[in-house]
Amino acid sequence: MGLRYDISKTYLAANGHTRLADLTIRPSKLKALHDKIHAQPYPGINTDNLPFFVPIATQAEGTTLIHDWMWEDRAIFFTELNRLGATVRLADPHRVFIDGPSKLKGAQIVCPPALRPAVMLMVAMLGAEGKSILRNVYAINRGYENIVGRLNKIGAKIKILKS
Repeated sequence: MGLRYDISKTYLAANGHTRLADLTIRPSKLKALHDKIHAQPYPGINTDNLPFFVPIATQAEGTTLIHDWMWEDRAIFFTELNRLGATVRLADPHRVFIDGPSKLKGAQIVCPPALRPAVMLMVAMLGAEGKSILRNVYAINRGYENIVGRLNKIGAKIKILKS
């Protein structure tokens, strides 16, 4: 899609076994792919990471097709990005077309019950201008330990509101 980045030399993690590398993202002009984005076996995109390409596609020039063939109806949750100002069109329960680039703006959204789409919405909200509220975040809290604290440590500005 035209992402510009630098990658560091690999180094060992604190556990002494895992090899890591740091990525530095550079300003880029993203372009929609001519082919669809879909889950595939390694080294392709795994099904758990596929939803995170939806907010990326909102920033790419052109129309991107995301085909979530593995999970019935999960693509329906991707259309919630429209509340943030994206243009996501549902083709069927497995496929969406995303027209971009879109300027995302803050909104109030009820969290979907599916973990990956819920976190995908939170990620998109982090990239949107203005304040957003994501309600009923049980699915996120169940799936990610202390995600608010971990994201705030790397620069996010997330507050937990008590009702």
